Amino acid sequence: MEMLFRYNWQVRQEWLDWCKELPTVELERERTGGVGSILKTLNHIVDVEYSWICDLQGKPDQSELFQSADSLEQIAALSEHFRPEISEYVSAWKPEMEQQILQAVREDGSSEQYTYGEVMRHVIAHEIHHMGQMSVWSRELDKKPVSANLIRRGLA
Repeated sequence: MEMLFRYNWQVRQEWLDWCKELPTVELERERTGGVGSILKTLNHIVDVEYSWICDLQGKPDQSELFQSADSLEQIAALSEHFRPEISEYVSAWKPEMEQQILQAVREDGSSEQYTYGEVMRHVIAHEIHHMGQMSVWSRELDKKPVSANLIRRGLA
């Protein structure tokens, strides 16, 4: 599981670098899919990752920081800022954590249960899903997307 988090972080950084080549108007343009724009989607990816990991650790998340992030630089800074904490948690993952239960409260106030393992895999798949959306948008902009290839990334 740790390798897939490291994969996502590498690919995310490559997308953040890729975005530096685009004018702000393209980063902010509302698009079909994702959460509306390239910037909003990148912010959403970082926010969701951190929020779920906070839930698993029993810590309050810091969603207010993500609500005010509206530039590529701010989103990249948040990604970089929270990575060590997330990485420490991911590196400390033990098989016995897999079946622990997270009590989650939905937006409507109802309660739901998830296993920690299910949440971890959701976080991984969530980012991969949105990176696929970024690839579609890059092609719409006639730009080469970041490679999604896991091979040759030195992650083994």
